[in-house]
Amino acid sequence: MPETAIIHGLAGLGGYLLGAVPFGIVIAKLFGLGDLRAIGSGNIGATNVLRTGNKLAAFLTLILDSGKGAIAVGLTVLITDDPFAGYAAGFLAVVGHNFPVWLKFKGGKGVATTIGVLLATAWPVGLGAIATWIAAAAIFRYSSLAALLALAAAPALSLQFAVFQHHWLAGILCVLVWARHHQNIRRLLKGKESKIGAKKKTNEPSPPAHT
Repeated sequence: MPETAIIHGLAGLGGYLLGAVPFGIVIAKLFGLGDLRAIGSGNIGATNVLRTGNKLAAFLTLILDSGKGAIAVGLTVLITDDPFAGYAAGFLAVVGHNFPVWLKFKGGKGVATTIGVLLATAWPVGLGAIATWIAAAAIFRYSSLAALLALAAAPALSLQFAVFQHHWLAGILCVLVWARHHQNIRRLLKGKESKIGAKKKTNEPSPPAHT
């Protein structure tokens, strides 16, 4: 038992450090877009990168943010042959993205990284969450609402397509993402959340991104 706890602890630390890599900031600098924290909402995720108008940079950020969650799980399972150590690494990768030590714990909201973790731990659950996001975004035209519904669906999908313990992982990640979206939820309830593709008024501040 102590050995297992040590393995899970090391896996979690590795996952956190990988998750804490701010790919959005790195990509923005490589593309000459400036400091991402001084653009739009100041968030480090793909949604805020998209606000620069560079779709390729936003796409790369989305892939890398998702990939770091999946890689944290995959490497851990490959090294330890322990799927539950992979769960620990994946969860802490999301925490690292949300609260990166390199940025004084001011990070993103973890949607892309969470999807990467779900794909790596139980790919049918990850695909189901992605399908839910696409459907919700098409129907309601709110990116934040689509993300909330996609992550809310994940625990139920886990009961159908994964081992029971995965249900707890998906549930905890759902709670974390919802907590990080508290401002978006308030705007949705007030009818003030921006829709996908909506143009902002010139002096209207950008809402926090949700990735």
